[in-house]
Amino acid sequence: MTSEKEQEKIQEQFKARMNEDELLNCMRCGFCLPTCPTYIESGYKESHSPRGRIALMKAVVDGIIEPDEDFERSLELCLGCRACEPVCPSGVNYGHLLEEARDIINQNKKHSLPVRAIRKTVFQGLFPHQNRMRNLVGLIGFYQRSGLQTIARKTRYLGLLPKPIATMEKVLPKVPTMKEMKNRPEHLNPMAEKIHRVAFFSGCLMDTMFLQTNDATMKLLQLAGCEIVIPKNQTCCGALHGHSGEKEASKDLAKRNIMAFEALDVDYIITNAGGCGAFLIDYDHLLKDDPIWKDRAVDFKKKIKDISEILVAVDFHKKVKLELPPQVITYQDSCHLRNVMKTASTPRTLLQSIQGVQYQEMKDADRCCGSAGIYNIVESEMSMVMLDYKMVQAKATSAATIVTANPGCLLQMQLGIERENLSTKMRAVHIVDLLAEATKNANPNINI
Repeated sequence: MTSEKEQEKIQEQFKARMNEDELLNCMRCGFCLPTCPTYIESGYKESHSPRGRIALMKAVVDGIIEPDEDFERSLELCLGCRACEPVCPSGVNYGHLLEEARDIINQNKKHSLPVRAIRKTVFQGLFPHQNRMRNLVGLIGFYQRSGLQTIARKTRYLGLLPKPIATMEKVLPKVPTMKEMKNRPEHLNPMAEKIHRVAFFSGCLMDTMFLQTNDATMKLLQLAGCEIVIPKNQTCCGALHGHSGEKEASKDLAKRNIMAFEALDVDYIITNAGGCGAFLIDYDHLLKDDPIWKDRAVDFKKKIKDISEILVAVDFHKKVKLELPPQVITYQDSCHLRNVMKTASTPRTLLQSIQGVQYQEMKDADRCCGSAGIYNIVESEMSMVMLDYKMVQAKATSAATIVTANPGCLLQMQLGIERENLSTKMRAVHIVDLLAEATKNANPNINI
């Protein structure tokens, strides 16, 4: 519970730090309401809508209300999917307001000792250090390959874990070995006529737990005619920090990444995770008040492209034959890829170019699946409500394959398939892995 003294500090910081012009830009028109999952799933509760949350933030700034537990709860329940932004006629940057508000609350609230320990371990001790990420994922790999996973699943040991963690254990991908995670390339030549020199943002979880997807991404880029540079000194994008009230830490990570990429003389910086890409492309806002870094952040932002954008731009789908066995496929949008990076058509263009498949658009494909970083862990109940709705729409397409463009979405949809007992009839796959599969199937001589 937030003490009265803590509330006073939070209110002072809201007055000092919140962008009042941005708060006033909200016209209360309500265009955001039909796009907001928490507003819909809470029974159309105004305080759980973007419009309502902005009104609450403004009321705290004006001293009309105190930043009490109900106020904090309203902000906590927000997914941060930013679906409200594309439909806003005033162009309110709701995501920026939300991140600032969460940072103010976190930095001025005294957390319990266990919470402080967990936050310090995750935000300071783990994600900024790729070697530690490898060690953690390596332990998961040992758990999977040693037989411990089989024992845990046959006994009741998983029941000792918090339910959200125990549920997610069922859909963890088979992780690579430590040797594979450490043996990463720094430069790759194109496998076709060179069109671009690009850098690849490999990420933290993507280059450990989802290493296979990263490898497939680089192979597709090579086939598309890209020379690839992969800087070793890049780090976590900082999205988890920025969304969780650790803004200063996210700034430090942003500066490290800008330094890692800015001297490479590349045309583009390629990402394959919607959540990472959206945070990278927001570095200019994150560092806007830093006179040393703001212009460098703008230059960095201009080069960010999702893998689907570059593949369509170079006509990869027209130059390389893509084919799969007959099946229905559908696509689940990554919220941040669609709402922040404004990338919705290119993934669909690529999927619809695969011969042998029938593409079926999912109803409300642009509605959040409930993953939202660690939301499905910390807000499991609401997350599962959203996932259940998503699975109703997915099943209505009769798809055998649900395609995603973000690791969190991928795990969430796999979880949905598991919960519905559909693992023998349906799968979830990252778009890069499906394109690699379609390339290999149509071109057996290509090493991919």
